[in-house]
Amino acid sequence: MDATAQIGGRSVYQFLNLPGSTKQAALGGRVLTAVGYDPTTAIFNPATINPEMNNQLQVNYANWLGDVNYGTAAYAYTWDRHVQTFQVGVTYLDYGNFDGFNEQGVATGEFGGNDIAVSAGYSYNIPFSDIYLGANVKVISSRLEQYSSIGGAVDFGALYYDEDKAVRIALVVRNIGTQFTLYNEVREPLPLEVAVGFSNTMKKLPLRLHVTLENLQQWNLAFSNDANAQTDLDGNVIDEDPGFFNNVLRHTIFGLEFFPEQPFQIRLGYNFRRGQELSIQDTRAFSGVSAGFSLKINKMRFSYTHARYTLASHTSLFGVNINLQ
Repeated sequence: MDATAQIGGRSVYQFLNLPGSTKQAALGGRVLTAVGYDPTTAIFNPATINPEMNNQLQVNYANWLGDVNYGTAAYAYTWDRHVQTFQVGVTYLDYGNFDGFNEQGVATGEFGGNDIAVSAGYSYNIPFSDIYLGANVKVISSRLEQYSSIGGAVDFGALYYDEDKAVRIALVVRNIGTQFTLYNEVREPLPLEVAVGFSNTMKKLPLRLHVTLENLQQWNLAFSNDANAQTDLDGNVIDEDPGFFNNVLRHTIFGLEFFPEQPFQIRLGYNFRRGQELSIQDTRAFSGVSAGFSLKINKMRFSYTHARYTLASHTSLFGVNINLQ
């Protein structure tokens, strides 16, 4: 297995890469072009902050894998049409309690761990253009047993939004930052990510297509899976060769929104990398598939997403949006 193709386990604060909203989770885990009412979508691309988010409060919660509690929340406020819109958000992950033991196997009691990031974002529409520029500033805190770390990061986003053609193109550079205090006197990098996104709303169909290319800062994501190796007639082991096209797909996420401008919306997504890395041979587990919906009732909108990882691992996310105007 090619270790250089892995992107996990090399940096701290990995929780920053979890989906920021039920909408993102339903559309494959990454959406950079979601311009609308939900201020938590701006956690991933601050350029999507817009006046439609004004006085909107969104809260999302998931009982993540292994009973880990995960949630996000955000609020946006439009100062005026010249200054435009500000957003504040929080991302929280609680790992729960663990039984502690020393080197001799003697119980030392329970311990816990959690991560939290508080962000402030702003987006600005360049006058007389369809280009929006945005930035997030984040303060990050992480604790596990007696070890803790504090860090800071910024995100930069750009969005081209042609309302007439209903086309959106985005570029995002996330998690540029450093640790201010270290876990154990070892400085580790943050999970830097470069990604681009595209979306298009069909003219004659109630359908919006999203395509995201994630983790472009590291091109080679494909690796040889030992479980897929084959043995020839002479007993030679032939390693799997994922190939160029397979590697391209591992950067790719597809999402579909049905009835995107209506009170009731249906969302479907497929994350190719998740599907490839978590699939089980000769077993249909639907790894990488996600689906959800949202329903608006008066000034509240409720949303739900179900995301598949493996046969034994899947998660549900719940969200509520409140219009405070």
